[in-house]
Amino acid sequence: MKTLIIVAHPDLQSSRVNRALAQVVKEQPDTTVHALYEFYGDRPLDVPHEQALLDSHDRIIFQYPLYWYSTPPLLKKWFDEVLTYGYAFGPGGEHLKGKEVGIAISTAGTAASYQPGGYNLFTVREIAKPMEALANYVSGHYLPPFAVHNANQITDEQITEAQAAYVQHLRTISHVQTAGLITINK
Repeated sequence: MKTLIIVAHPDLQSSRVNRALAQVVKEQPDTTVHALYEFYGDRPLDVPHEQALLDSHDRIIFQYPLYWYSTPPLLKKWFDEVLTYGYAFGPGGEHLKGKEVGIAISTAGTAASYQPGGYNLFTVREIAKPMEALANYVSGHYLPPFAVHNANQITDEQITEAQAAYVQHLRTISHVQTAGLITINK
């Protein structure tokens, strides 16, 4: 299965967590890492290029830091411009049909803060419902999310553990699983 990891971190080089996760998956067979902010900077999106990347992969993982309970701005723009009518949905819009779609996110808060009654009130799975809805809308299969919490306080040892867990997640995850979120750094 060919996997496309679309990394959307505005400053990947200064991110300890997302940079480490992207580095470890680059080494995996049949995996393409596509860092949007590094690839585009301030340039307009090359929609045909992005759609060709999607067409050539079976699984798409969106990797990003959680920004105000959502995605960074370039990833939102990417959704708006790349997942178009006639390509991702609508008549002829079956390019993503049957593909696996998932997320790998990092949060500044602890895992405990992403629980009912926690500081953020909701679980990561609940906060990620728009991504699940996106996968459904394009006729993809949504995968259980992967999350690394407490990114600002994480130790080097915990980053190494997160890298191993991410690789394992990508190797074993399946859309038929109904289990919840994979969480690192509780």
